[in-house]
Amino acid sequence: MLLRIRSKEGMNRLQVEGGEMFRSLAQKVADLLKIQDLSTITMGKDPSPSTAAPISQLADKTIDAAGLKHGDIVYVHYIEPSVQQNETHADSTESVDNSSIKQDEVDDFLEKQRGLIHRKKDPKFCRHGSNAMCDYCMPLEPYDASYLEENKIKHMSFHAYLRQLSAAQQSINIAASSNNLPPLEEQNFKVKVPCTGGHAPWPEGICTKCQPSAITLQSQTYRMVDHVEFSSASLIDSFLNYWRSSGSQRFGYLYGRYEPYLDVPLGIKAVVEAIYEPPQEDHSDGIKLGLPWNEEAKVNQAAEVCGLVPVGMIFSDLIDDGTGKGSVIAKRHVNSYFLSSLECVFAAEMQRRHPNISKHSVSGKFSSKFVTCVISGDTEGNIDVKAYQVSDTLTALNEAGIVEPSVKPSVMRVKDSIPHERYVPEVFYKFKNEYNVLVKQSAKPTFPVEYLLVNVTNGFPHNPSPLFNPESTFPIENREGLEHQNLHSLSKIILNAHSTEALRAALSDFHVLCFIQSTDTLLSEEFSQLCHLVTDKNGNLDQLNQMNGWNTLLMILKEAGNTKASGSSTTSTATSQANTHTTTTPAAAASISCRHCTFTNPPGNENCEMCGLPLSD
Repeated sequence: MLLRIRSKEGMNRLQVEGGEMFRSLAQKVADLLKIQDLSTITMGKDPSPSTAAPISQLADKTIDAAGLKHGDIVYVHYIEPSVQQNETHADSTESVDNSSIKQDEVDDFLEKQRGLIHRKKDPKFCRHGSNAMCDYCMPLEPYDASYLEENKIKHMSFHAYLRQLSAAQQSINIAASSNNLPPLEEQNFKVKVPCTGGHAPWPEGICTKCQPSAITLQSQTYRMVDHVEFSSASLIDSFLNYWRSSGSQRFGYLYGRYEPYLDVPLGIKAVVEAIYEPPQEDHSDGIKLGLPWNEEAKVNQAAEVCGLVPVGMIFSDLIDDGTGKGSVIAKRHVNSYFLSSLECVFAAEMQRRHPNISKHSVSGKFSSKFVTCVISGDTEGNIDVKAYQVSDTLTALNEAGIVEPSVKPSVMRVKDSIPHERYVPEVFYKFKNEYNVLVKQSAKPTFPVEYLLVNVTNGFPHNPSPLFNPESTFPIENREGLEHQNLHSLSKIILNAHSTEALRAALSDFHVLCFIQSTDTLLSEEFSQLCHLVTDKNGNLDQLNQMNGWNTLLMILKEAGNTKASGSSTTSTATSQANTHTTTTPAAAASISCRHCTFTNPPGNENCEMCGLPLSD
């Protein structure tokens, strides 16, 4: 008999016998459709996957026993293996072993929590005892829409979103449920390469199988981070000092950790402990950055041994209103924009560079916990901090090269397709018109950036307990013209610490630790031990005296302090002595021994190549 096989590849025909087993039929279907895993095949008489039966249940049945006749249609469903993108793509959607994925500790903790929203007994509707419950007081799921709307939670937490997906999968008997596949898959709007359509790969050829489908923009229902908590107000105040002194804007990376956030069901908050300011070119109307910056790996390593990770970025956008009252101009509000299209694209790129590791994703990563904070003026002229993330849709659109920033900051521009170079699918967005009717409109050439934003709350703790000393006076890095980090500034705070607690307060500064690391006087193991002793409130700092690198650093700092205190008179005296010695004994000018570390330097050097201290002192 002849059976018609209907699948997502189209209609095909197979010649079979009535007494043939479904196991043999599945093998023929796999050879025809090039299915690698037979266990993912499901068959049924209806188009709906929910009514299809897995091949494991049909393997020992005959075709006649299923009631199939000549010319009948068999609907086949199967799971395609993840196709790895070609080498020109930055990411890969290849499946990974979930058992080897190491998530953030906060994710592992929240996965073990039930997350139910407990409610008290309703005095109006509950008619039962204290040990019972009814529909009016039974716990709610963390993704309950009425609870989120009542508490003005615009975006549910990421783990509540996972629970919602799991509940949807359990309520519908989908074909892949027996395989326990991860429910998350990153959006990808690139042309599929390679394609099974039998044509030349993109950009030479394209078909409906490999081209991305039309995109309808909508607000993201979940957020990866629900709250940003700055451990102390001095973090923002110190960051703002640069704008107060220079009038130029400033950019910095947020270093901290992720913790559960109790105000949102299964929520996550980013606790910011330090702000590191990379090399940048600041202006009154913008900032120019170089990515990646040279010291990024070292700074991330210093943060890691302190138990911190990059959690986001922060930048200022402030203009004084000229009244002299300390108020600023309100640039970002509901009638203008909150994040410009250029800032949205930059945030999408930063989120792509800092992916969130998740074992619930096919590729082992999904979205990002990287947040974007903006310091700008509110409608009352006060300086305010706002936190955002951009949607995963924008990250995928930017990575596929579909969108680009617009001259108008409140809208994003959709690029045009270029034959054999760039394919841009149809992009739409929905909105309510003046008649309160939901309409669908093309996003070309531009669409509002509000469809791409995810709001994140921010604030300070009621009982601050920062990891580092908020009263530290050590200069901030890369503030040329205002502050400068050098050995003298480090010696000033360390050598003046005459007690253990004073030394702990001096060293308890992320900028101090990063500068000590840049001197390369401590081995990596010694630097890790230093960070552990400083960040641990009960750490015994007397152990520092047993480290050779620490003793070398103290010796260099003492010499640097003496050099600074000697002043210009000592420098001129040493210079005249050196000139006299050079005149009388020219052979001695062949090499110069450093009086600090005894290293022999070639003639003509002003500073020692080993320790960096002046040779003329």
